[in-house]
Amino acid sequence: MKLLHLSDLHLGKRVNEFSMLEDQAYILQQILKITEEERPDAVLIAGDIYDKSVPPAEAVQLFDDFLYQLSKGGWQVFLISGNHDSPERLSFGGRLMDRSGIHIAPVYHGHVEPVTLRDGHGKLDLYLLPFLKPAHVRRFFPDREIASYTDAVRAAVEEMKMDTSRRNVLVTHQFVTGASRCDSEELSVGGTDNVDASVFDGFDYVALGHIHGPQNLRDGRLRYCGTPLKYSFSEASHKKSVTVAEIGEKAEGEGAQLSVRTVPLEPLRDLREIRGTYMELTDRSFYQKGKGSQEDYLHVTLTDEEDVPDAAARLRIIYPNLMRLDYDNRRTRAGAAPVEEADTGKKPPLELFAEFYERQNNGPMSEEQLAFAEGLIEKIWEDEG
Repeated sequence: MKLLHLSDLHLGKRVNEFSMLEDQAYILQQILKITEEERPDAVLIAGDIYDKSVPPAEAVQLFDDFLYQLSKGGWQVFLISGNHDSPERLSFGGRLMDRSGIHIAPVYHGHVEPVTLRDGHGKLDLYLLPFLKPAHVRRFFPDREIASYTDAVRAAVEEMKMDTSRRNVLVTHQFVTGASRCDSEELSVGGTDNVDASVFDGFDYVALGHIHGPQNLRDGRLRYCGTPLKYSFSEASHKKSVTVAEIGEKAEGEGAQLSVRTVPLEPLRDLREIRGTYMELTDRSFYQKGKGSQEDYLHVTLTDEEDVPDAAARLRIIYPNLMRLDYDNRRTRAGAAPVEEADTGKKPPLELFAEFYERQNNGPMSEEQLAFAEGLIEKIWEDEG
């Protein structure tokens, strides 16, 4: 049984005020091409379809077209809501879409009925469990103490009453303890949303969403496929991909045979970090022969000791998709030192100004700056006299 595993599309997302819709449309077309090449038995989308619970119309239209193209190709698609989605809005029309091979998890109501798929190795039960909080689950299990996310998911999984003689696959959207997070993810204070991995012991493969960096837990049986695009600079080093999981025969008392691999995705525009002096970064040999494209989304770190006037505007002439600009120099590494109280009345203005400059910039003024400041102070005294 071959499964194509996606998650965390975050359609409609803006990164540093840049709309990602064009990039998302481009990457979805790549995923459609990969689907045609891989010919999976099912496409799994593990939540966070949209970036907001009330997504913009353009994002809804984009996803509508994506599902239509998958259905037109004859693929079976299984998707759930994530913590960014509205489960009620996402599941609208789900029972009608079942006929087209698009299977959407309904709002959680205390029971999850599996969809049974078949191949040469027999039956495989596929369960769709949307993002859950303890409050979503408590009312369906009044006799159980459900205080944590682990309690909530454990209750939902145990209620499924899996047939362990069959192969079992779960699509869900939770933070499993031990996974590594990124800046673009929604965090809970104190890690209260952790779900213990032991909750999923009965499954042969768990297609996870929620974590943006691709990673395995439990020897790959618990798998985060990651986002198809980079959504923060903490993800700049990530290699984005879709995951292909192939589930083979299941021997009695053992887990099913499993192989997991990735198919790389190439974005329309990469999201990168570059650093150097202003003159280095604006040198033609740097930006025309270096890695990446001038059109990429960039975090630029300037290492100049002096701030460059209108640096962002001037850099955008070369790098139009500059997202963030900062400095790394003696001043920023040391931080702005507080000015100590002192007997300033006996010091000349130039000396006071030079001390202030050094405290603010973690370095002394140059001879040229001293000469300029001295001339300016003299002119002020002359004007006032």
